Amino acid sequence: MVLRSLRCFGHIPENSRTVKQLDSAHWASPIHWAAKGWCVFDNFALPVIGEGDAQPNDTFIEQIVSGATAAVEYAVSRGVCDKDRCAVGGHSYGSFMTAHLLSHTSLFSAGIGRSGAFNRTLTPMSFQSEDRSIWEARDTYITMSPLMHVKKMSEQERVGKMLLIHGEADENSGTHPMQSERYFAALKAFGIESKL
Repeated sequence: MVLRSLRCFGHIPENSRTVKQLDSAHWASPIHWAAKGWCVFDNFALPVIGEGDAQPNDTFIEQIVSGATAAVEYAVSRGVCDKDRCAVGGHSYGSFMTAHLLSHTSLFSAGIGRSGAFNRTLTPMSFQSEDRSIWEARDTYITMSPLMHVKKMSEQERVGKMLLIHGEADENSGTHPMQSERYFAALKAFGIESKL
């Protein structure tokens, strides 16, 4: 499975910038960020796989942390990214991944999550590639809920700021606006700079 909804942004150091011709930007285009000097991984894939009898989500966090770390380290090694000025963002599942990356790493100084699901217990029958119900894989549902890791996020070496965006009329049952409202309340309760 390849997840294609995560965007990873890293600021390009002044001495590494090059001028390239860009297409016109649309509302969700990374061109806006690139024009401001950011290195952008667009349609960035963090594959999450299961090996042997293991389900992909059993090691989800370890896999996305490993993939994001490798991407940031690669961009820094190429001289196109300032490791102290990286941000991450995504829509829906990408928003969910963004929350996890802020909770489990100090790679990112900021995150933008749009229409995410932050409490997997609110989708008890299944979600994304998780076919097991909460009754079959309780620990996975808890571990996969960014809401359950807000305290850990507040204890990171560098606590990333979080901007949450959620449409009030979101009809996706897995990403009901209440997901962002409850996650935002938890972020605020632990003193994490955030906006909804």
